[in-house]
Amino acid sequence: MIRFVLRRDRIKLPAWLLGISVLLVQLTTAASGLMETEQQREDVRRFMEGAVGAVFGPGYGRDAISPDLYVAGVYGLVFFVLAALMSIQLVARHTRVDEQSGRAELLRAAVVGRYAQLTAALTVAAGANVLLALMLGGVMAAKGYNGADGLLFGASVAAVGLVFAGITALTVQVTEYSRAATGMAGAVLGAAWAVRAAGDMADDYGSPLSWFSPLAWSNQTRPYVDGRWWPLLLSVALAAAAAAAGYALSSRRDVGAGLVAARAGVPVAAAWLGSPLAAAFRLQRASLIWWTVALAIFGFMFGGFADQITDTDGISEDRIEMFGGSVETLADGYLGVITLFTASLAGIMVVLGVQAVRLEETKGRAEPLLATATSRWAWFGSYLVVLSAGLVGLLLVVGLVAGAGAAVSVGDSAYIWDVTAAHLAHAPGVLVLLGLAALLFGVLPRVIGATWVVLGLGVFVGIFGPLMEVPQGLRNVLPTEHTGQPPLDSVSWPAMVILLVIAAGLMAAGLAAFRRRDLETK
Repeated sequence: MIRFVLRRDRIKLPAWLLGISVLLVQLTTAASGLMETEQQREDVRRFMEGAVGAVFGPGYGRDAISPDLYVAGVYGLVFFVLAALMSIQLVARHTRVDEQSGRAELLRAAVVGRYAQLTAALTVAAGANVLLALMLGGVMAAKGYNGADGLLFGASVAAVGLVFAGITALTVQVTEYSRAATGMAGAVLGAAWAVRAAGDMADDYGSPLSWFSPLAWSNQTRPYVDGRWWPLLLSVALAAAAAAAGYALSSRRDVGAGLVAARAGVPVAAAWLGSPLAAAFRLQRASLIWWTVALAIFGFMFGGFADQITDTDGISEDRIEMFGGSVETLADGYLGVITLFTASLAGIMVVLGVQAVRLEETKGRAEPLLATATSRWAWFGSYLVVLSAGLVGLLLVVGLVAGAGAAVSVGDSAYIWDVTAAHLAHAPGVLVLLGLAALLFGVLPRVIGATWVVLGLGVFVGIFGPLMEVPQGLRNVLPTEHTGQPPLDSVSWPAMVILLVIAAGLMAAGLAAFRRRDLETK
C-alpha cells in the first residue's frame, strides 16, 4: 500500500517538496537583501513589533535581528501553512477520495486489513514531512546559516505537517465527502492561526493563549535565538492522538460512509435547478461563500494595520521602495500589496473551481448530464460564468470590508472606495488565470496544476519584485503585473480591457478544445 501511494504521488509529492524548498531559497535571498544596513535592520525590528508582527509569530530575537532569524520568525508561518496543506491533501487523497471513487472497496476485497490504507497514507505523510525537514535544513545550511538551527526550523515545519496529517486522519472519518473533510481540517488550521495570533498580540513573546495552538509550539522552538526541541514533543503527541482517534473511529463506520450521515435529499429538485448554470452555482456555492468570508476577515484585519505601516520612525529605504518609493505613499503602497495578495488568494479559488469541474468529469458525474440535451458548451461554460461572477462578487465584498478597515485605521473614508476599486481592478488579471486553467482543462486536463506556477510567480514577483530586481521580461508575462498596485497606481483601463479580451479568448479556446476531446473517467 505504501508503494501504491508513492506510485500515485510520484509527481505531486516531489512537486510539493521541491516547491517549498525553492521558496525557502528565494525568501532567504530576499531576507538577506533586507538587512544589509543598520537602518534596514531597525526597520525590520519595527515591522516585527505590534499587531503586524504578531500575525506572523512572536518577536523572539528581534533585538538582534538577522536574516536567518527573520526567515524563521516571519516567513516561518508560510512554511507551516504549506506543510499543513501538503499533509491534508495527501492523507485525504489516499483515504476519503479512494472511498468516494470506490477504489478502497476493491482494495479491501483483497488481502488488505481495515487499517492498511490509513496506515499507508500516514506513513507516507510522515516520511514526506521528515524529508521536508531535511531539505529545509539543508537549504539553510547551504545559505551559510547555522546547520543545527536550520534543522530545528525544518523540524518545526515538519511538526505542523504531522499534526495536520493526524487531524485529517480524524476528519476523513466524520464525513463521506473529501471536500468536506479537507475543509474541516483547513478550518482547524485557520483556527490554530487565529488562536496563536491572538495570543501573540496579547504578549509579544506568546501568552498562555498561544499555547493552545499547534502553530505556536513550532514557533516556540525559537531557531536562531535559543533553539529548543522539546515543544515539538507536543506536536508529535497531538499528531499521534489525532491519528489514534482516526483509527478508532474508522472501525465504527462502513466503507464509503461517514460518522455523520449524509442529509437525505428532497425527492424532486427545486425549480431553479433546472439549468446547467443553476446546477454549477449550486455546486460552487459553498466554496464561494467560505472564500468570501475568509478573505473579508483577512482584508479587514490587514486593512486595519495601515496606520502602523505609515509610522515612518526608523523605516528603511527598502520598505519605502516596496510601498511606493515615498513616505507619502506608504499607506497606498501597503494597501496595494495587500490587495494584490488578496486577489492572488482569490486566484486559488478559481483554479480550485476548475479542478472541481475536472473532478466532476473523472468521477463520471459529467457523463450522464452530457448524455442529455445539455451541450458541452453549456455545461463547462456555466462553471466559467459562475466562477467569473463569483470572483467579481468576492473582490467587491472583500474590497469594501478591507477599505472599511483601512478607513477606520487611517481616519480617511475615501479608502473605502479606493480599496474597493483596487480589488476590482485585479479582476481581469485573475480572469486570465481562470482562462488559462480553462484552456488546460480543454487541451491537457491532467496538467491543470501548471496554473499554480503562474499564480505563485505572480504573488512572489508582485511582493518582492521591486526588491529583487526581477527581470522585466518575466514580469510582462504575468497577468497580475499589468494592473499595477492600485490604490498606489492609477488603474490602466486599456490594460484591463486587453486582459479581459485575453481571458475571454482563453476561455473560448478551452471550451472549443473540450468539445473535441473525449471524456476521461477513472
